[in-house]
Amino acid sequence: MRITTKGQVTIPQEIRDELGLLPNTEVTFDIVDGEARLRKARGGNKPSRGDGVIGHLRSVRPANKLTTDEIMALMRGKP
Repeated sequence: MRITTKGQVTIPQEIRDELGLLPNTEVTFDIVDGEARLRKARGGNKPSRGDGVIGHLRSVRPANKLTTDEIMALMRGKP
């Protein structure tokens, strides 16, 4: 691996898969015993996109008040 003039390197696909590093994943570097170590950053205060979607879904209330039995009857085509 070579470092570019901008200080960038490519993380091999096997390592990204092993660590679950997807595009836009935040990472941190630590120096331990003279070596640089890469790890996935902790969540911190910033919610993820998934957290935002879940929060939105929890805040949405259905417009109608059908029971489960009524919904099942509608899905099965029974009046």
